[in-house]
Amino acid sequence: MSNTIHQEVTFMASPERVYEVLISSELFSKATGGAPTDIHAVEGGAFSCFGGMIVGRNIELVPNKRVVQAWRPANWEEGFYSVAKFELKEQGSETLLLFDHTGFPEGQGDHLATGWHANYWEPIKKLLA
Repeated sequence: MSNTIHQEVTFMASPERVYEVLISSELFSKATGGAPTDIHAVEGGAFSCFGGMIVGRNIELVPNKRVVQAWRPANWEEGFYSVAKFELKEQGSETLLLFDHTGFPEGQGDHLATGWHANYWEPIKKLLA
């Protein structure tokens, strides 16, 4: 198994709205049921979500188009980060999110792939509905 996850998700919202949820502490927390979230929405800015269960840094922020993060669950080995890339493509009144997650530990792929759907895509879809 390779250490790469690729997912494509469509949201019934503009790229601006999807981007805003990904980088806003308030909106991301609202999407995830009020879980404590702290996102510094600048390149190099740290983030913490799900009450500190997920932490990292924003590597690249291209407004309404791309978010790239050094991303890790708090229980991974100290100093070990994967890369999560969220690419937003406008499709009429919808947004196609192309997601790539690379560089995570061997054997974590299935758990992480399921987690992205359950903890990110589905709650964000509900918020934007």
